Amino acid sequence: METELIEILRTEILDTADPLSPQSDLFAAGLDSMGIMQLLLSIEDRFGVAIDPADLSRENFSSAGKIAALVADKKAAAGL
Repeated sequence: METELIEILRTEILDTADPLSPQSDLFAAGLDSMGIMQLLLSIEDRFGVAIDPADLSRENFSSAGKIAALVADKKAAAGL
């Protein structure tokens, strides 16, 4: 899941050729509120889960690894 999220972030959200790792600081790489909104739509489409507004924090979206953990938690809670 991290690899797919990194690819979404790199090609669709940040539009960069720069490499990203699961620990890369996404805000330093250029992630902003509009990018987060795009990412939320991509997560819902690709992984079948919705992220609650209460989960929208800088901490949860600071790296692809943290986003992947959040998505995995949501999938588990939904029984997916």
